[in-house]
Amino acid sequence: VVTSAGQLFTFGDGTFGALGHGDRKSVSLPREVESLKGLRTMRASCGVWHTAAVVEVMVGNSSSSNCSSGKLFTWGDGDKGRLGHGDKEAKLVPTCVALVEHNFCQVACGHSLTVALTTSGHVYAMGSPVYGQLGNPQADGKLPTRVEGKLSKSFVEEIACGAYHVAVLTLRNEVYTWGKGANGRLGHGDTDDRNNPTLVDALKDKHVKSIACGTNFTAAICLHKWVSGVDQSMCSGCRLPFNFKRKRHNCYNCGLVFCHSCSSKKSLKASMAPNPNKPYRVCDGCFNKLRKALETDSSSHSSISRRGSINQGSLELIDKDEKLDTRSRNQLARFSSMESFKQVESKSSKKNKKLEFNSSRVSPVPNGGSQWGANISKSFNPVFGSSKKFFSASVPGSRIVSRATSPISRRPSPPRSTTPTPTLGGLTTPKIVVDDAKKTNDSL
Repeated sequence: VVTSAGQLFTFGDGTFGALGHGDRKSVSLPREVESLKGLRTMRASCGVWHTAAVVEVMVGNSSSSNCSSGKLFTWGDGDKGRLGHGDKEAKLVPTCVALVEHNFCQVACGHSLTVALTTSGHVYAMGSPVYGQLGNPQADGKLPTRVEGKLSKSFVEEIACGAYHVAVLTLRNEVYTWGKGANGRLGHGDTDDRNNPTLVDALKDKHVKSIACGTNFTAAICLHKWVSGVDQSMCSGCRLPFNFKRKRHNCYNCGLVFCHSCSSKKSLKASMAPNPNKPYRVCDGCFNKLRKALETDSSSHSSISRRGSINQGSLELIDKDEKLDTRSRNQLARFSSMESFKQVESKSSKKNKKLEFNSSRVSPVPNGGSQWGANISKSFNPVFGSSKKFFSASVPGSRIVSRATSPISRRPSPPRSTTPTPTLGGLTTPKIVVDDAKKTNDSL
């Protein structure tokens, strides 16, 4: 932790001496680094097993104009040459790196890497060269080596360091990366390693304000700036000069000034639009980019909606199947109940028929006497029984005829009448039929 007064406090795991307190003890509370007391710490960075800081040190005479300079101090585990002292020995207290003529302003630490930036815009790296993170194929990493290549003529304003890769931002808003390329952390569209600084083409047209690196990723903060049309004398697209006929128009996505022919289209989701849900004027290049972005978004939404509709359709099918199952079950239950009802009804009708048959068998003898006679078979049951062979004689003048064909008349029986059935007790309606009907209704 660096305070506004330039004090440096460290705490945490001190196994490798990375806390700078002269020992390997761990500290749970912030503790000021004693060896840097009286000096102003400007920047500090922590690696896995080492720490680096830019400390303001007084140089020369006090009367000279340039009396202070930023010096690089490193301490902790010295394996892989990450401390830049030319050896692999551990340093338990902050130790100045032997680069007296340079004035440092920024520092960043990786896994086994230390990168520093001077006030003149030069980048120096030290540590392990295994993935090319030193930015110089000839460097061994034991001592700080300047990163050149495409950065030799560029002024670097900001540096950032991941575990095994480095990113820098130049004065011309250009971003260069190098080192390990796994997971696409370098931003070049591939996963190849780079041992030289390589320009990130995807950020060419962006106004990059700041950069940052994680363990295996890189991030950049870009600003959208509205360019004043007064300062622009020609179109940013066709490069033709503006005049009375060729008017100036700003693109609501990139902010640059274009003529009407180069910015005649409108698009949604422009970055500087007051309302992103309404279409605003954009240049042709931004229009194509926004259209592709909208198409990808719509395709992703459509795929999600299709999945949702498929899932919903499957759920609806399941619901329909369940409904059909329940309906079929209800219908089966109704059918079974109807079948049982029909069976009961058929049984009751059979009972009634048998009772009528039995009652019709007991009839007066057609000889004019007062005696009653009946021929009843041996298998007759007064209530539920049935007879295989029987005949019954009808009362003279009565309309009731047995449903069975009489062997005397051999005529078909008329339909059943509601006339009371003649019994031994007289012409009465049998109560057993009514009682059976009531019992059937109660059971249903």
